[in-house]
Amino acid sequence: MAISPTRVRFTKMQGAGNDFVVLDATHAPLALSNAQIRRLGDRRFGVGADQILVVEPPAKAGMDFSYRIFNNTGDEVEHCGNGARCFARYVRDRGLIGRDTIRVQTVNNELELHIQADGRVRVDMNAPRFEHADLPFDSAGLAPTRVGDFETWPLDLDEYGSVDVAVLSMGNPHAVMRVADVGHHPVALIGPLVESHDRFPRRVNAGFMQVLSRSHVRLRVHERDAGETLACGTGACAAIVAGIRLGWLDTRVDVDMHGGKLTVEWAGGPEDSVFLTGPATTVFEGEIEL
Repeated sequence: MAISPTRVRFTKMQGAGNDFVVLDATHAPLALSNAQIRRLGDRRFGVGADQILVVEPPAKAGMDFSYRIFNNTGDEVEHCGNGARCFARYVRDRGLIGRDTIRVQTVNNELELHIQADGRVRVDMNAPRFEHADLPFDSAGLAPTRVGDFETWPLDLDEYGSVDVAVLSMGNPHAVMRVADVGHHPVALIGPLVESHDRFPRRVNAGFMQVLSRSHVRLRVHERDAGETLACGTGACAAIVAGIRLGWLDTRVDVDMHGGKLTVEWAGGPEDSVFLTGPATTVFEGEIEL
């Protein structure tokens, strides 16, 4: 087993306000403990970030890199669209690869990333998954409401009433709700109740979407472990996929989040990839003792 270093070089990056600590493990492996990862993510005692990204050599043929994603709680997670964009800019800007198209393997997925001429990064997020076992989501005993080509499911929130959610996986689990005014919606109250609802045994990311037009939405996402973040790439993808299947949206939609604008495209077929485009920038670099 690799020995954790006492001092670690890092790069702080952000994509639409969703921020990351990026670590380079392409030349030597990193074996950071859960406590060290939490320290990196701590905004008072560490660097501070929503998530920590670890860049690694490819684990299989045909891939340029692997990378792992950890929440600032220390828990490893499956997928992050904003993180994927920051990853792409990181490896390209540091000369770890000379191409603008990059293939990378995550813990449960393979992604193709493309750095555009305008500096934004377009990510092939692969096809969404709708089987409840993929989240997982326990729908036993619930009566769905059919809307368009999809359905919403009622979640009982006890004294707070109930909400209707569309559920799907973008490599991680999402529950999407349509709201009238996302700016004034009680996301801080409802988000944790949906995240930890008994119907989601591994918990879920809760998305709150306001439809402005068929090509424009506002979105807030309460993420597992992290709470509400300034942006969530997989959450944006999940919301637009749900909105398309529910008949509310067209196939290309701009998504306004607190941290900036993302663009999501999905042709609508069960095997069609979802494409996420947005910014990714370096904030600062440094070294920390762990």
